[in-house]
Amino acid sequence: MSQPINTRTRAQESRSAIERLYVAMRHLFIRGAYKPLGVSGQAMVENLKILRPEIYGDIGDPERVELEGLLYVFQRLPKGIEECRYIRLISREGFENSDFEIIAPPKRRRNCYRIDAEQMFIEMTRGRSDIYDILTHLTFLYIEAEKIRRNSEDHKDKKRREWQQLEEIVLHKEATGEAFNCEVAFTYLSTLLGRTYEETAEAFRRFAADADVNSLFHITYWLGRLSTEEADDGNDREISFSSALRERVGHHHYGEQWADNIKQFLHEKGWLERPLHIISANPHSVMNALFAGAALQLSGYSLEDLARDLSQKENSDLRSKVRQYALQHGMYQFDDTSGTNITVQLFDTLQINSSALPPEIHCDEATLRAEQPIIFVMDYAFGEQAYETMDELLKPFEINGTEQLLNVASIAIMGKAGILEGGKGDIMVPTAHVFEGTADNYPLENDFTAADFKASGLAVFEGPMITVLGTSLQNKDILTYFLTSSWRAIGLEMEGAHYQKAIQSAAKIRRSIREDVKIRYAYYASDNPLITGHTLASGSLGLDGVKPTYFITLKMLNKILGGE
Repeated sequence: MSQPINTRTRAQESRSAIERLYVAMRHLFIRGAYKPLGVSGQAMVENLKILRPEIYGDIGDPERVELEGLLYVFQRLPKGIEECRYIRLISREGFENSDFEIIAPPKRRRNCYRIDAEQMFIEMTRGRSDIYDILTHLTFLYIEAEKIRRNSEDHKDKKRREWQQLEEIVLHKEATGEAFNCEVAFTYLSTLLGRTYEETAEAFRRFAADADVNSLFHITYWLGRLSTEEADDGNDREISFSSALRERVGHHHYGEQWADNIKQFLHEKGWLERPLHIISANPHSVMNALFAGAALQLSGYSLEDLARDLSQKENSDLRSKVRQYALQHGMYQFDDTSGTNITVQLFDTLQINSSALPPEIHCDEATLRAEQPIIFVMDYAFGEQAYETMDELLKPFEINGTEQLLNVASIAIMGKAGILEGGKGDIMVPTAHVFEGTADNYPLENDFTAADFKASGLAVFEGPMITVLGTSLQNKDILTYFLTSSWRAIGLEMEGAHYQKAIQSAAKIRRSIREDVKIRYAYYASDNPLITGHTLASGSLGLDGVKPTYFITLKMLNKILGGE
């Protein structure tokens, strides 16, 4: 008798779960509203449990509440959302001009509004990726809330004494500032979280370190309370989407405004014909590389050491001094008002004092004066938003009925990414972007090679990278498949394929930029999701990100300024 065929691997099951999640989210978005623990919401819950993403840790455990994942999610959601029964995702609809207080999550820039005691509005202006990301986070919260509810009840479905004590702490002692014994409180809390006393105490300290997140006592109580009220009293939680949001998503509503504002400025300055070097990166590394030494009147300094000093929280006065100097010497900054939340900096290289540049920057004065390049730095996009913004930016600018093409000389993408070999801070140089879950792949002629970064002293990996639908939906089975299969992927991120899709269509199909435009991609590792304790939920990269960030920045600038 033949052996039964093992039809599907865990990686295949996981990929199917991701596909079902996205189908469910698209369906619910089009429908306009759903209840997270209703029939439709349960489909998302079950598929997320099947998937068990690394960033959500113990999501599959029926009793243990995932604490690192919980902090990761609350740092990306508005403060107080755990108290809200009704959550509504909206586009930019005028609330920014109202008297409602703007609540901005510390790790994900978006405007949020607490409408009343039970309802939170969250502004979604960064496209589908942002919507799917937040729906995934909310689904995770409801899964953990159900664990807290079950842990708070005894075998007769009555509330345990630990729950009653937690309620006393949150509603009376925390609310009034009355002192209470934290060690006793951790004991109550550990029972409700299904964790040890030590794990609970450590998690409490991590939550308490972030002023933009409520205490672990507060969050545990309100998650469990709303879950109980839904189970016992039928007070259902609900997630809805405004009609304006459903109408605008996918139509480049915000990206077009953002790009037009920038091109209008270039036109007014008479810069449309000057070579434009586009960089997608953070809004500080290029500025610091070009101006920090001069602003602080330093000589013979190491840019990496200076960047570490500027990265320290207590040195905000130094950062302010650098920014003010840059604005007086050729930098123009646009803090976005269109809704993309993408800050833009423009640098007129003719105003840069090359003698004040750090020794790591090699500037060819003759080339610089002859070509007169403009450096354009745009802050990180989010997922599919990368296509929207880059696609709109590379379109011709219409002036009095005629089209004016931008003189784009190079496009450089520097970003954080998950690495599949190596560790935090290492560098990845992509040779192609493969879009997860589709047949789309984008081979590219990268002007960067691994050899460009060998002098950094960091490990450097070169090969294909996976553009994923969401970093919060990856598990070890999928990532191991990408690493060990014939794809031989070196890392994963969320924007590369979207950027390259826009660049290729502009250069090869629309002919709105020249076909020989220089393309430069380099990423540094923010995490290794295949190593326990090295996921995004385990904490930020911190100062370990300074070296790769500035080494990549220097390589970009040296190529632009003629030094290489």
